[in-house]
Amino acid sequence: MATAVIAYSTGRGHTLRLAQAVAEGMRHTPGVSPFLMDTAALSAEDWQCMHDAEAIIFGSPTYMGGVSAGFKTFMDDSSDYWEERRWLDKIAAGFTIGTNYSGDKLMTLQNMAVFAAQHGMIWVGQAVIGPRPVPGGERQVDGDGSALGLMATSSPDKTEMIYPADRATAEIFGRRIAEAVQRWNGQNRDG
Repeated sequence: MATAVIAYSTGRGHTLRLAQAVAEGMRHTPGVSPFLMDTAALSAEDWQCMHDAEAIIFGSPTYMGGVSAGFKTFMDDSSDYWEERRWLDKIAAGFTIGTNYSGDKLMTLQNMAVFAAQHGMIWVGQAVIGPRPVPGGERQVDGDGSALGLMATSSPDKTEMIYPADRATAEIFGRRIAEAVQRWNGQNRDG
């Protein structure tokens, strides 16, 4: 069983909801087990779990055009393992959520992708092609049209926190990451 750690930072719970949806999508792929891990309070065992995992998926809200301060602390703390190349060749992916449709969320994903590259990880982007905008239309799967990773927009409905279409996008993205983990680790090959 391959393991995938979803290491996320959340402010008001939106990123957690997105992380849960990514994990749900991963659970639809046999042979890959997702673990959610809040980066706010990591233990030595949590770090070891990341070192042992086949994939680490990064999640952070976009605050002021970048990752949250808490997620940046996690990134900086990971430098203790950078020289040892503990995450070399692990699958990596990223997701973010913000208040506005653009909200400079691309900067957050770019920051995560560069972070993964510095650790020598293999980055997985979206496979879904975003929809063509429809005036007055509802949000659709990959409504923000992101290829680098998952972008979502926080819902004004604070009981839901994320739009249903963004939840669906997160589940599709989770399945894509899990399938990449299987391929990269030689599982489920047809010969």
